[in-house]
Amino acid sequence: METIKNVLLINAHLTYPNWSEGTLNRSFIEAAKDFFLSKGYQVVETTIENGYAPDEEMEKHLKADIIILQTPINWFGAPWIYKKYVDEVFNSGLHSAKFLAGDGRTKEDASRQYGTGGKMQGKKFMVSATWNAPEESFGDPSQKLFEGETTAGFFKQFTSNYRFCGVNIVDDYNCFDIFKDGDIKRSLQDYPSHLSNVFGIEETVNSEQIINQ
Repeated sequence: METIKNVLLINAHLTYPNWSEGTLNRSFIEAAKDFFLSKGYQVVETTIENGYAPDEEMEKHLKADIIILQTPINWFGAPWIYKKYVDEVFNSGLHSAKFLAGDGRTKEDASRQYGTGGKMQGKKFMVSATWNAPEESFGDPSQKLFEGETTAGFFKQFTSNYRFCGVNIVDDYNCFDIFKDGDIKRSLQDYPSHLSNVFGIEETVNSEQIINQ
């Protein structure tokens, strides 16, 4: 009998009343939730600004096969509540030795590299982000700000924690240029196909049905 797989969806949005209410990021959370539920997965959600218990979040991570961070990019990072969340949850995983056993290096074996002590092999982590920046800002050395940096490179600030603990990182997903010329509806429509591709899941759900804009 096939074991039911588990998904953890983390919503890092921080509400600023009358300016940034979080509707778009919730739409991506709902799109992912509907997609995975339609495939028979169990889905657990954490909305950081609603509060959480670090030890419980650690256990959610341990149970999850797939972990997705949904975040706006505010001043070139996730909202500050996400850094606090990471510090508290990963410290719980460190102190309990459930996420990792040291940093991987040993006195007995000088060939062991830093960042190889993780215990979370077999899990997958993905970043899904909403941006004011346009897509053409990335991967182009002529662009003044990012100077050729890709989104994958930018997201190392989010993915390195997971890689350090042994988690496999899959290709990120992005909704660009949300305040000017971006196609938000198309980004939501295409999201299930991306999830299907990066997680190796057959896509049969009608993506038009999960858009709630």
